[in-house]
Amino acid sequence: MVQISAVMEALGRYREAEQRLSEASLKYMKLNGTDMRALHFLIVCGNDGTIATPGALAAHLHISSASTTKLLDRLERGGHVTREPHPSDRRALAISITEETRQAAMETVGRQHSKRFYAAARLTSQERDVVVRFLDDMTSEITLVDEPWAKG
Repeated sequence: MVQISAVMEALGRYREAEQRLSEASLKYMKLNGTDMRALHFLIVCGNDGTIATPGALAAHLHISSASTTKLLDRLERGGHVTREPHPSDRRALAISITEETRQAAMETVGRQHSKRFYAAARLTSQERDVVVRFLDDMTSEITLVDEPWAKG
């Protein structure tokens, strides 16, 4: 029981540190949580060579097309994104993060988040397997599956 409590307390400390990092990054970038999730999506798309569209962004964020338009208007006014014609679908737009915003995100928040890699790298292969199994099991246990209290 003592070890279980220690694991749960360690998870709590991690969540608190992650929350403080998130709050600091929002404040630094002068954005809200949805804005930051959108920028993260655009960075990932850029890294993968995927063309981000408003529809893909809306699906990723689970927001309506109207909310996506407002989000993109706000991010574009702030100099964080650009909208260009899609190279192969003339009905769509291609959304890109500006280089200035990408650099700011990578030099601050990205650098902090990448430190998690080093913590994982310090583990042995067997330890990583245990951690992955534990985190997947925790995720499975807390995933909402027909709980009546969680329905809208």
